[in-house]
Amino acid sequence: MNQDIHNQIKKIIEENRIVLFMKGTPEIPMCGFSAAVVNILNISGVEFLGINVLDNDEMRQGIKEYSDWPTIPQLYINQEFVGGCDIVQDMYKNGELQDLLAPSS
Repeated sequence: MNQDIHNQIKKIIEENRIVLFMKGTPEIPMCGFSAAVVNILNISGVEFLGINVLDNDEMRQGIKEYSDWPTIPQLYINQEFVGGCDIVQDMYKNGELQDLLAPSS
């Protein structure tokens, strides 16, 4: 992996509590899976940073290598990789996601 992209991804994840690497933007998701995760985060009432991987091929490939996860979207909370759309939806349905999203005291 390109070390610059690796460092850039690491910095984004370290500086933001909730980061969603997605296709499109939170305002205009460009795929249904990204839209589904954005909806869950919006319903949960949390602030998050959306990174549009369609703007940058290096970022799009880099995040897959960084997380060792083949698909987009990818959600990070507190610097931990949570998962993609299916995992986030399952965690939301069973309440685990809300625990992760709760502000740490």
